[in-house]
Amino acid sequence: MNPDIIVVGAGLAGLTAARRLSAAGRTVRVLEARGRVGGRTQTIRLPKTGLSVDVGGQWVGPNQPHVMALIHELGLEVYPTHDEGQNLALLGDKIVRYRGLIPPLSPLVLADYALLSHRFEALARSIPLDAPWTAPDAADLDAQTFDTWIRKNARRPQTRALMRVYAGAVFSAAPAEMSLLHALTYTAHGGGINGHTLTRGHALQDRVLGGAGGISQRLADALEDVRLNSPVVRVEQDETGVTLHTPDGTHRAEHAVFAVPPVLLCGLPFDPPLPARRAQLQQRLPMGAVMKFMAVYERPFWREAGLSGMAISDTGPVTVAFDNSPPQGTPGVLLGFIEGAEARELMDVGEHERRDAALNSLARMFGDEALTPIETVQRDWTAEPFSGGCYGALFGPGVWTGYGEALRAPVGRIHWAGAETARVWMNYMDGAVESGERVSAEILGAQEG
Repeated sequence: MNPDIIVVGAGLAGLTAARRLSAAGRTVRVLEARGRVGGRTQTIRLPKTGLSVDVGGQWVGPNQPHVMALIHELGLEVYPTHDEGQNLALLGDKIVRYRGLIPPLSPLVLADYALLSHRFEALARSIPLDAPWTAPDAADLDAQTFDTWIRKNARRPQTRALMRVYAGAVFSAAPAEMSLLHALTYTAHGGGINGHTLTRGHALQDRVLGGAGGISQRLADALEDVRLNSPVVRVEQDETGVTLHTPDGTHRAEHAVFAVPPVLLCGLPFDPPLPARRAQLQQRLPMGAVMKFMAVYERPFWREAGLSGMAISDTGPVTVAFDNSPPQGTPGVLLGFIEGAEARELMDVGEHERRDAALNSLARMFGDEALTPIETVQRDWTAEPFSGGCYGALFGPGVWTGYGEALRAPVGRIHWAGAETARVWMNYMDGAVESGERVSAEILGAQEG
């Protein structure tokens, strides 16, 4: 029996859409190419310690209403990210301790950064979150890269270095890989730089007890028809519905939702072909490059030294680190992100070489005790064929203004969800959930009409 709606992609966006549509009385089938649910979130259990860790997305915050409401609906709990103590900054060969967002640099650098960040956030506040191509001076903002703007407006090399760390940590990319309009849009989604980079009251405040993968698993468990290992290889649409072909069979429904990164749809045949603007958009949205590395220790030794476990570095390969220990505090876990250019440099090396490079990077920040973990885990999201990278898509110069209108616009009975399509918190878990809620309301409205 054919369902009313087929959802392609069993990440947070697709499963949220399926949940909302099912609750409205529609029959829904979910097709997932992977052998698991969760998309860009995944919780695994480590073999030596038995610790559950998130190798994908993990943070949520009180300023993210959609995912927080869903967590509570599902009966899950959150706990705070450890941030007590001093942060570290490795800048050149010098390590400094500090609290807050910015390390204690010279007064000239701090003044330069303050002026630059004020200008940047003032521009960000002028961007309509759901339609950045309509912003004042959108064409000019979209014609230059984020890097071009930084070079023009930052007087000090240390200020430029801080903005590059911000770009790596938030976009998993270098400033040269995105337009200024995209950097402003994305920053505006979080309410400013602090919204993306701080813990208490912001996007990094909380983690899901048991792992963020539990959100998708509970959503999937409540649905009647979720099919794994079912990649869609062809799409046909006519006046009455959509037919999706997979290696194991054909699926037919009145509507279809694609809740996957847009770039993954480039090689998928559509009959009739997608409108040119939509097809061209998909070709122009590469994913960021990030590797997630965790080292597990008997105890969080850095806390004994009065450190929070949060650190930044301008040398890499680990450029951002966090205390990722479980709520009880032991074992101790250091989380290091390898992003952008640093990730590309380690794409072609083996896991052992990557492990050694990451541990040496952590040791430069936290001392030699970081060299001897009980166990480690790493996840290279650039090598994930059904993600194509993380954290999300990058909009280069001219993409928002030339193709942005096609991002969420349905094509007949085909609808688009996923974190890239979010109207708030783009490329975050909250944005994925919001997109699933939006697309389900869109379909229900179309059916009622």
